[in-house]
Amino acid sequence: MTYLDGFVIAVPTANKDKFIAHANKGDSVFTDFGATRVVETWGDNVPKGHTTDFQGAVEAKEDESIVFSWIEWPDKPTRDAGMAKMMAPDFKDERMDPEKNPMPFDGKRMIYGGFQPEVTLGDPSRGEYVQGFLLPVPEDKREAYFKLETESWPMFEGYGALGLVAAWGDDVPEGKQTDFYRSVKSQPGEKVVFAWMTWPDRATCDAAAQKMMSDPEMKMPDDMPFDGKRMIYGGFEPIVVLGGK
Repeated sequence: MTYLDGFVIAVPTANKDKFIAHANKGDSVFTDFGATRVVETWGDNVPKGHTTDFQGAVEAKEDESIVFSWIEWPDKPTRDAGMAKMMAPDFKDERMDPEKNPMPFDGKRMIYGGFQPEVTLGDPSRGEYVQGFLLPVPEDKREAYFKLETESWPMFEGYGALGLVAAWGDDVPEGKQTDFYRSVKSQPGEKVVFAWMTWPDRATCDAAAQKMMSDPEMKMPDDMPFDGKRMIYGGFEPIVVLGGK
């Protein structure tokens, strides 16, 4: 992949099946317009944080679950052309018709944006479990952040991770109610990173977390290139995957 659209959505937990049906129908429009892969993942282990979290990012209610999703494109021009077609006044497709395929969630609270993948390691298309991340990274720490991700990968791979993608905010709009910037309490000069790591299953992911917590050599660098207190993370199960392998 060379370009991504990332999304975070609050979906009523009772509407999970309706969301899956809606996504299977509507997401095929993106692949028709050139997207190579669309992935929707459902919150499985999404902790609430003291400073930031996925729930706060989309103003989720107690009876709502978090969906962490992305669209993979071969390049930004293909993405821009596809989005332009869907936004055109004369665009008509029942898969995107709110009457024939109504959204089973509050679209006003959905956050979205375009991201440029900077690090792709392992095989992120594999795995039955996903860890999703949102991070605020100062623009002058961009290279240092992606260097840290690259250097840390052998450790995660050794614990069983299958793939990692980390993407830099490129076309991330500010919203009236919610957006990626608010999600991580972004400060002037910071960009949002959209990232995920794939695992064979949750058990392997949880076991890795326990090993890292008990590893005496596992120490965070003193000069971390981002504010870890504002990082958002959670575990998700893929529920819709279109295209790709």
